[in-house]
Formats: sequence, C-alpha cells, structure tokens
Amino acid sequence: MTTLQGADPVEQEQLRLITRVAWLYHMRGLKQSQVADLLGLSQSRVSRLLESASRLGVVRTTVRAPAGLQLELEHALIESYGIRDAQVLDVPEGDDAGLISDLGQFLAGYLNEKPLSGDIIGFTSWSRTLRETVPDLEAPADGSSAYVVQMLGDVGPPDAQHDAAEVTRQLARLLGAQPRFLRVPGVMKSAQARRALVSNDPHAQESLSLLDNVDEALIGIGTCEVDPPLRAGDNFFTLEQFAMAKRKGAVGQVNLRFMDADGNAVSTDLDELVIGVTLEQLHKCRRTIAVAGGPAKQAAIRGALLGGWVNTLVTDTATARRLVESANG
Repeated sequence: MTTLQGADPVEQEQLRLITRVAWLYHMRGLKQSQVADLLGLSQSRVSRLLESASRLGVVRTTVRAPAGLQLELEHALIESYGIRDAQVLDVPEGDDAGLISDLGQFLAGYLNEKPLSGDIIGFTSWSRTLRETVPDLEAPADGSSAYVVQMLGDVGPPDAQHDAAEVTRQLARLLGAQPRFLRVPGVMKSAQARRALVSNDPHAQESLSLLDNVDEALIGIGTCEVDPPLRAGDNFFTLEQFAMAKRKGAVGQVNLRFMDADGNAVSTDLDELVIGVTLEQLHKCRRTIAVAGGPAKQAAIRGALLGGWVNTLVTDTATARRLVESANG
C-alpha cells in the first residue's frame, strides 16, 4: 500500500483526497454523486479517485467464502490423513494466477472464526500467502497471546526481509502479543558460522528458545525449488543444495526442513545451516496450520500431512481432490 512517507506535498494532498473519497463511499455509504456534492468534485473525478484507491491499496475488496461449502471434501481430507481440520476454497482448476492471494484471504476468514490462541504463536513470515492473510485478520475479542515469533531467519532480498518483519509486528499487534524476530540469515554458509552467529546473538537465542514451546503455528509448505522473490544462495539454499536434497528423496520442505513423499524427515547436512524451527518442534504444536495449494506443491503438501508436521490444512479444491485420491488410491 502507498504511504505518505517520502511523498511530496502534492502527492500527500492527492493521497488524502483519495482516502477521504474512499472513506465516504465505502464506510459512510454515500453515493458517488453525494460524495461529489460534498467535496465539490465532479462525479467522474470521484469515480477515478475510487479506482485509484483500489489500485494503491487504500481499499481492499475481498469476497469471503463461508466455511463449510466443501464439507464432503474437507471431511475426506480429515479422514484420509487423520488431521484436525481442513478448509477448502472452491476456485476454478487451473486458475493459479491469484491463488496465493485467494488462499491468504480465505485463511483470514477461517482464523476470524477460529482465532489463534495460546501463549506463543509461531509465524512463517516469509510465506507470501501468509503475508496476504494478516491484513485481513480481525483482532480476536479475547486476544491473550504473549509472543508471536518468527520461525525462520531472513531469506531473500532486503525488501522481502523488511516485509516479513512488518507483517510479524502487525500479527503480534492484532493478538495483543510481543513480536520476537529472527533477524539473522535463514541459511548460513557453514554449520560453524551458524553456531558462531547464534552464540553471539542473544535476541536470536531468545526467539529460538521460544520455538520449543509454540502453541499454534502458521506455516507455508514449499517445494525443492527457488520461487520468486527468493533467490538461490541469498540467505537461502543454492540450486546445488536443493538438488542434493532431492537426490536424498526430498519432495518438499517446511521452513527449509526437508521431507520425503511419505512424510519422513530427510536428514542432510543442510539442517545444520538453517536458523529456524525444526520439524520436531512443529510436531509438538497443538495446532499447526498450513496454507498451500496448486499442482506444484501437491507432493510436498501430501508429505507434510503424512508426516504429521501439519494438522490443519487450508487449500484449494483441485489440490484437495488430488490429495484424497492419492491417499485412497
């Protein structure tokens, strides 16, 4: 979303006008003609300002699908994998362009109905889908969490790292909690460098210690590939390291911890390079919510479910059907 910070005076006045028009139209319920009369503008200009409000992110238009529209499919997922809960978003198969945003907003609706709770909430802040979720979350009526802790160190370029920290802070504020960051590289060059960095960073030590007692966790599920905006070797695994993990049988990863097609942890030397939550720590969580979908992630999602690393899944209809067929085939 565009902000006033760094804008020149003309741009600031334009943003204020856009925001005022959007507020009157969307929040006060005035018609465009009424907004025009009130502000002394033409109706055509009001229309253009409302379009700018959507484009700049001043207004976010979402459609929340009610839970339970895919009851049979959700029940089949729960029964097939022995998980705690499943939520399935009905989207046309092959419509993957907006899937990240759609799933993120769908998860927000689910969490507004079944809010996060517990003292320590783990958060995969580098997940693009989860970054789409947080802006649509509502503060729970009885939010009493103590901490929201990042579950993986920084990955990707600096702007992505900044976004990850900001969305962690935003989630913590919604839950009435304190944010705890892992502002260290997510992947180090060597195990020795990892040990040296962590031993000299008390803030990282505190965050890592909190991961032993996470009550609920929000996670993404990844493949063994490099997806933009992440870049190979940029506080992240290299292409050669991913290839090595695949040779060991890895089909996907959760917070850069690899698993095979049957959900077994794939142990490699790469584990010693990662600064973040382990699969064993995730397994102890009362509710571990994963949001992921699309054909490329099917094997990884299946592995995460079979391994018990995830007990609540939010996904799309096509992925859900394939997962059920795979489990019962």
